[in-house]
Amino acid sequence: MAFRLKLCPEKTNIDFFWAAPVTFGFSVFLMAASLVAWLTLGLNFGIDFRGGTTIRTESTQTVDVAAYRAALEGQDLGDISITEVFDPGFRADQHVAMVRIGAQDAAQSITPEQIAQVEEALKTVDPSITFPSVESVGPKVSGELIWSAIMAVAAACAGIGVYIWLRFEWQFALGSVAALVHDVLVTIGVFALFQIKFDLTTVAALLTVLGYSINDTVVVFDRLRENLVKYKTMPLRDVMNLSVNETLSRTIMTLMTTVIALVSLLIFGGDVIRGFVFAITFGVVIGTYSSVYMAKNIVLYLGVDRGGPKKDSKAGTQFANIDA
Repeated sequence: MAFRLKLCPEKTNIDFFWAAPVTFGFSVFLMAASLVAWLTLGLNFGIDFRGGTTIRTESTQTVDVAAYRAALEGQDLGDISITEVFDPGFRADQHVAMVRIGAQDAAQSITPEQIAQVEEALKTVDPSITFPSVESVGPKVSGELIWSAIMAVAAACAGIGVYIWLRFEWQFALGSVAALVHDVLVTIGVFALFQIKFDLTTVAALLTVLGYSINDTVVVFDRLRENLVKYKTMPLRDVMNLSVNETLSRTIMTLMTTVIALVSLLIFGGDVIRGFVFAITFGVVIGTYSSVYMAKNIVLYLGVDRGGPKKDSKAGTQFANIDA
């Protein structure tokens, strides 16, 4: 006898818009609060955005990142990031790592004495280790990275908006972009509130969240477009509720399987990727919420042209009278 786990019934009839002004208002509040937290508390920038010193190491022994990190603990060097470098051109006995040390206070890089201190500490772990290069990243380069990160997220949102506009209608595009801005801004607000390290991996996580969120939104929009043709006389609010309910099982299953994998990484992945995984985990949850309670509310408020001015002439007023 087969056993099937069901996270939700196959057929549901939930009214997702019964409290649309409350849910939409809550989303606007979260965005405003996140913006205030960002501007007042600031972000806890990592080495990528704050500047610092990068030391390249080479050894004939396998790189042990945990041992490197343990050797540098207690050295009063500030933020330290250690990553192993892989390259097909390396020799079989060539093992390379990058040790990045964040700048402290107004300093652009660590002092020569501190560099010698790092080298001595790492030699206790691996006597054969060498240090081919030492490079410093100043505030100017870090500022350029911050601007590039902002442009990357903005370009992703704009490109997704154009795609949705071409595939559906401008109302759908506006709702989708608003939901994406909501997801990014709220995630950044959480990072500012709890002062979680924000670096280039976090930007990569934000871009991943954009892709996940828009995928969930497009699935519902596709079903909505089909139902708008199928139920031409049904009020827009009812068609949207029907579409969300019909895709609800898929939405919950996708969310739960993704969160299970991410929580496993969050618990067992270690400190190096914790900020990255947390950003994705929080982002996919808030992205699922915004797909239903942000993007759809905006589309409902703007209304959709279904081929006749009389059929949806009052679509734009349904949001205001949502509790009627």
